Amino acid sequence: MEKYYLGVLQNIPGMTTGILEGLLEIFKNGEAVWQATEGELAETKLLTENKTASFLEFRRDNSRCPEKLAESCQKNHIKLVHKDDEAYPILLKEIFQPPHILFYKGQLNNEWPRLAMVGSRKISPYGRAAAERFSCGLASQGITIVSGAAYGIDTESHKGALSVNGITEAVLGCGVNVVYPRSNRKLLEEIAERGAVISEYLPDSEPNKYTFPARNRIIAGMCRGTLVVEAAERSGALITVEHAISSNRDVFAVPAGIFTQGSLGCNRLIQHGAKLVLDISDIISEYSDFIKNKTLSEKNDNMEKKFALSEDEQRIYSLLTPDKPLSIDEIIYNLHGSSPANVAFLLLQMEIRGIIQSNEAHSYVRK
Repeated sequence: MEKYYLGVLQNIPGMTTGILEGLLEIFKNGEAVWQATEGELAETKLLTENKTASFLEFRRDNSRCPEKLAESCQKNHIKLVHKDDEAYPILLKEIFQPPHILFYKGQLNNEWPRLAMVGSRKISPYGRAAAERFSCGLASQGITIVSGAAYGIDTESHKGALSVNGITEAVLGCGVNVVYPRSNRKLLEEIAERGAVISEYLPDSEPNKYTFPARNRIIAGMCRGTLVVEAAERSGALITVEHAISSNRDVFAVPAGIFTQGSLGCNRLIQHGAKLVLDISDIISEYSDFIKNKTLSEKNDNMEKKFALSEDEQRIYSLLTPDKPLSIDEIIYNLHGSSPANVAFLLLQMEIRGIIQSNEAHSYVRK
């Protein structure tokens, strides 16, 4: 039961990791801290009067007691890991005041290195293509992709890793049994099957404006580096970068045009020392000592077959870019001699195989 006591204690309003560590040193275990009297808590001089009042008010709510937490975790198939456990993310232990307990669904895996991928919720075609390119490539090389399961870059990063049968982990700003955003229910289920859905917050905890910045320190802290794929100058993704820098971790950024406001944050990061990356090799070269010789060979063989292009398909693919859609008329014009019917057929086949994609105007880009 000790983990359940600690899980509840770390979620009491005003209870920092430092305060909890001090209380544990005095009372020896979480159960004793939980059962301490008002006088005993006051004697520690670790809690202000207001924080002591918050502690006692929280404890009076029987729905949030350790016993109820244990029932909820069992009902929702939620696991707990303590920071001294082998399964606890190794690098997360090194950050300032790491959470004592992580709640998670799935399986934590410390065997392969982790890389955070973050960026804008308002994703552009360029950002989507870049997120897919890096997440697919890195995951296929044995790097665990960590993100926050938010709209935009987070979602595309998780999807890219899953598409090559790689491992991905989502760190939430809510309880691990709370689906947020709602549209990502299926994605979170798939992440839990291939990796883990993680949170420091109690089950059933709803997100708020404070929990997202707090969870960003975990995303950065778990990983050897953070890759910013697409971010405006004031993007919330830059909070993760700040945590990465404070924890002495690597920062990578995908560049974009100087007139692209949605990526100005990335360009600024590069200007201030982040490593500019154009391909997965720019990141792999930094982590070659950590990457196991475990490529996902069977899946990669299938991917190679999927993306094998005929001569005509290669001509079409060469015309397209990830961010400048071409209409079917423009494609036919630039192919010089291909029949419209044949081009339409090839475009359909390439879209079905996931090589290209069309927009609402029926124009095409590389995927």
